Amino acid sequence: MPKIRARSEDIRNFILNHIEKHPADISRKVADYFGITRQAVNKHLKKLTKEHALAEHGNTRNKTYKLAPLFEWHKAYKIIAGLAEDRVWRDEVRSVLGNMPDNVLNIWHYGFTEMFNNALDHASASEIIIQINKTAVSTEMLVSDNGVGIFKKIQTTLNLLDERHALLELSKGKLTTDPKHHSGEGIFFTSRMFDSYDILSGGVYFSHKFGHPEDWILERNQFKNGTTVWMKLNNHTARTEKKIFDQYASGDDYGFNKTVVPVKLAQYGNDKLISRSQAKRLLVRIELFKIVIFDFTDVDSIGQAFADEIFRVFALQHPEIELKSVNTNAAVKQMIERVRSGMMK
Repeated sequence: MPKIRARSEDIRNFILNHIEKHPADISRKVADYFGITRQAVNKHLKKLTKEHALAEHGNTRNKTYKLAPLFEWHKAYKIIAGLAEDRVWRDEVRSVLGNMPDNVLNIWHYGFTEMFNNALDHASASEIIIQINKTAVSTEMLVSDNGVGIFKKIQTTLNLLDERHALLELSKGKLTTDPKHHSGEGIFFTSRMFDSYDILSGGVYFSHKFGHPEDWILERNQFKNGTTVWMKLNNHTARTEKKIFDQYASGDDYGFNKTVVPVKLAQYGNDKLISRSQAKRLLVRIELFKIVIFDFTDVDSIGQAFADEIFRVFALQHPEIELKSVNTNAAVKQMIERVRSGMMK
């Protein structure tokens, strides 16, 4: 009996963890994986539906399933004197999230307080809206304000050409428009802790998925005021804050001293990365780190001047900084090696 109960639990956990990707063919997916009949799978689906873990839609032939919300909660906060992220967390958000493992709650504590504080201190907003949706598998939180917009604020403060450059700086980390009061680490580490982290602000949409080396950036024709952040996390993840922090520390130095720079953000559309100006844009604030990893994902080629500015000129000016390159194709790798060979002569 214990073995049968354990197997049933494994099957139901598998269903819950795969239902979002397979809402219409989950029966086939489970039957193939566990070597059982679809009729047997349907019994588990009915039980999960009866327990309100799943919601079913459509008729028998076209039936689909999705995770049913355990609860949905939202609240708007007027920004007034005395409003503080730690109070909102302690008095309301913590209890709304309910029972969760300590490591999961710690991640939510970090992410929520960082995003709420950013809206308080930087957005020039009058209101912040919090929305929480929880299912049997994961929890999603929305933090939205009606302020100037995070990318526009960074663009204006740092005198950048446009909002995409603000994204490039955010991706490096250690970026803040108020260095006296903020380290600039909040958004960077929050985006790395959650299963998914998304920002919509102005004409730009930014998305980072855990375990994916690249960020996704989409430009929108429709401008939206303010900033909206979505964070999503599995309710039973084994991830911890410390594991994420440690990924960006090197050796015995536990400071935030390593960054990954997505080189693709320095180019527009089909433009090639060929100029020293493009390289200098990529190198802004790089001197704040000890190890810099340039990620060339989706970069087909680079020019000699671009490569020379980074891997020879900057490298000679900052010998204390270790520069690395990853995800380079043959053409990019050859150009980097070519300019580095000039340092040896």
